[in-house]
Amino acid sequence: MEGEHDASIEIEASDRFAAAAAEWGDRRMMDDEEAMATKAEQALLEIEHLVGGHTDVEFDVEDETIRYDPSAELAAFLNEQAERVGVDRETVLELYVDLFARVFLDDDRTEG
Repeated sequence: MEGEHDASIEIEASDRFAAAAAEWGDRRMMDDEEAMATKAEQALLEIEHLVGGHTDVEFDVEDETIRYDPSAELAAFLNEQAERVGVDRETVLELYVDLFARVFLDDDRTEG
């Protein structure tokens, strides 16, 4: 899989992820596009930080498609996981992004 480590990955946001982004946006009076980008950034940052300690990500969101340039560490991790379970690396990243979809939603609830 040489050369794939530096390639961009495109994934589709799951319904669960889109719902979490909508909830996030509703709480902050953000439009759907801004909320989707914020939630994508949060999820990607969590993944990058866990895998390689990184604190910055570069990505684009168009509709519900997330295009991401993973770090070398994350690319290697995704390739390893994909090979291990017999799926493509996009599927692996989709699963991790979906896992982190609801991160930070419950932290800021204010109960009266």
